[in-house]
Amino acid sequence: MGKELLGEALGTSIIVLIGCGGVGAAVILGWLTALWQVAIVFGGGVSIAIIASRSLCPACLNPAVSLAMCISGKLSWKKLVPYSIAQFVGALLAAGVLYLLFRSEIANLESSKNILRGSTDSVKQAMMFGEYFPNPDFAEKVSIGWMMASLVEALGTFLLLLSIYFCVSKEKLNPNAVAGLIGLTVTILIIFLAPYTQGGFNPARDFGPRLLSYFAGWDTLVFSSPGYGFFTVYILGPLLGASLTGALAKIMMKRSATA
Repeated sequence: MGKELLGEALGTSIIVLIGCGGVGAAVILGWLTALWQVAIVFGGGVSIAIIASRSLCPACLNPAVSLAMCISGKLSWKKLVPYSIAQFVGALLAAGVLYLLFRSEIANLESSKNILRGSTDSVKQAMMFGEYFPNPDFAEKVSIGWMMASLVEALGTFLLLLSIYFCVSKEKLNPNAVAGLIGLTVTILIIFLAPYTQGGFNPARDFGPRLLSYFAGWDTLVFSSPGYGFFTVYILGPLLGASLTGALAKIMMKRSATA
């Protein structure tokens, strides 16, 4: 179990380091200038994380994925909570590393634009860590409430888990190809859905960095989303989507076994 927890923490930290680092390269440094560029970086980070951690663990790297695997019978229920904690810790530690890397640039940007950290004007810097709806970069074009945002996150997670199940069910598919296809799925989903919710689909990836940003000075801004806020959208939404996929996979496996 210790080896598996280390793998889950390591893989999740890689997702946050590369993925959230890509967001930081866009919103803080301006090195990435389009959503599709950030999506490619994030998807690539997911692929690398799977490849790096799969020799240690099942490479769920996401509490929603772990939940779906438990529901479908692919993972023991007794591993759900330990895996989720390991994933959260990995995400939190990676967010701390990113903050140390970017803190001078964040401070310079705040100073140059006269932005008070923790105010609503600072949300475009906070989005490097936790996620917000609508996506602050698309707020002038997109209007979405907490209920629809929750459904968007559920839909994205549902589709991601479908891709994972279909990929891993192909026994002749090269493991590196599986990792690449899952990363590609994440890339496509971010391009499609990130204008609405930033495309999280992973409670650990959201809550770990979000908590870090709270203590880094963004304060109550990170938990003050409208309606029922981040918990419903970025925690319950992905878990709902994952539950639906896990139940569907269980039904399909039963039918396949009796066919």
